[in-house]
Order: sequence, then C-alpha cells, then structure tokens
Amino acid sequence: MPADPAVDLRTTAYGRLPGQRVDIRTAGAERGAPVLVYFHGGGLEGGDRRDAAGVLDRLARTGVTVASPSYRLYPDARYPEFITDAAACVAWAVRELPERPLLVGGSSAGAYLAMMLCFDAHWLAGAGAAVTDVAGWVFDAGQSTTHFNVLRERGIDPRRVLVDEAAPLFHVGTQSQLAPTLIVLAADDVPGRREQTQVLLATLGAHGLDAQVRLEVMAGYRHSGYLDDAAPQGQARFADLVLELIDDVGRAA
Repeated sequence: MPADPAVDLRTTAYGRLPGQRVDIRTAGAERGAPVLVYFHGGGLEGGDRRDAAGVLDRLARTGVTVASPSYRLYPDARYPEFITDAAACVAWAVRELPERPLLVGGSSAGAYLAMMLCFDAHWLAGAGAAVTDVAGWVFDAGQSTTHFNVLRERGIDPRRVLVDEAAPLFHVGTQSQLAPTLIVLAADDVPGRREQTQVLLATLGAHGLDAQVRLEVMAGYRHSGYLDDAAPQGQARFADLVLELIDDVGRAA
C-alpha cells in the first residue's frame, strides 16, 4: 500500500496582533480542496493551536486544508476578544483560501467560539466576512450557554447557567438558514454539556433549522477524549465524521 502523504505545516499571521497566528496543514491538497478552520479547546484559558494534531493531520492527509489558529486567552483576554480573533481568522480564510468549501469548527471552548460565529452574524460581519461564507460547522462538546469563564470574568459563579448575548443559544433563530452541522459529544462529557446540547437541538428544531444537523455521541469517552493521541480509534472516528460532513456540504452545494 502507498504510504500516507507527508503533512506540510506552515504558520502565518491572520491579523496584526502578535498572537494572531494560524497553522496551515496540507498534504498534496488539490486546488479547490475543502478548508477547515478549527479552534482548539482549553476553557478560553488554555490549550494551543497544535492541540489535536493527530486528528488534524489525519484530515490533511485526506486532502483537507486545515487551519488551526491561536486566539487570545484568559487571564490576558477579556470578552469578546477571543471571539473577534476567531472571526478575524475566518475572514482571513475567506480572503486567502477562496473558491473552496469552508468549514468552521472547534472543540470545547473552540466549539463555543464557532457557535458564536455561526449564530450571531455580527461577529463575522464585523471582520469583513459573512455566516453564509461558511458551508459547514463542527461543534465538538461546545457550551451553548454563556461560557463558564465569561461568567467568572463577570464575577458570577461559573457553575450557573445563563443565556444572554454571550451565549450561542441566545442568537438561535436570528437567521433563517443553517449550513450542514455536525455536533459531537462524549457519552461521559462534562456535567450539563449533554443537557445544554439537547436544549440547543430543541431550539434549532423550534425554528426549523435542524434538517441538516447531525448529533454523534461518542461512546466510551470523556470530554473530547477521542481527540487524544492515546485514542487512535476515536481520532479516526472523529476525522471520519468531519469527512462525512464535507460530503454533506458537497451535496448541499
């Protein structure tokens, strides 16, 4: 069997601030290959753009161009700086990687960022892009209510559940369409995450936005554990789910 193609990794700036850097993974991707902008997790206070490298490399080897950015984090960041960074990176991808199917997603805190861009159109508009520039979304174990570290910044007990302008749920229904969307959860996810996701799904359904939404619950894993290098089967399954979403995007085009 032929060897897997080598993954080429390069880093560039997506904005003017020192930390606004993005890694781009390719492996012989053809012109017009799909692009995935993937935001790492870490509670908006940790993590790194090199996280989940095994999964991102797997996707690159299939011909997907993967862009994984850094973004501002607590304690230096304040709401909404991490969201404006995320929007700036997607707008960069729209400009610099044009005429390709563009997917946007992330894991945990990264999925929160992706959901904010998806459901609150003003973030991408402010960066010079649009929600309609995105052909598909990947939300892995994201918090659809106001993020716990945003609550902490406000001096609110982070265990509370709030839905306000900093919550993706708050904005569901402000737009009439939703591109094909993959939602992934661990069977043993963080407390409340499955229930929050069910409320998100029910709200999408109430607005008639759930026709192209797929929920996948990963049995045998804790919160985003299928991304770990110690879980090769989980990595393969997660990558396959993203590739299936890309197929759905192609059919919807």
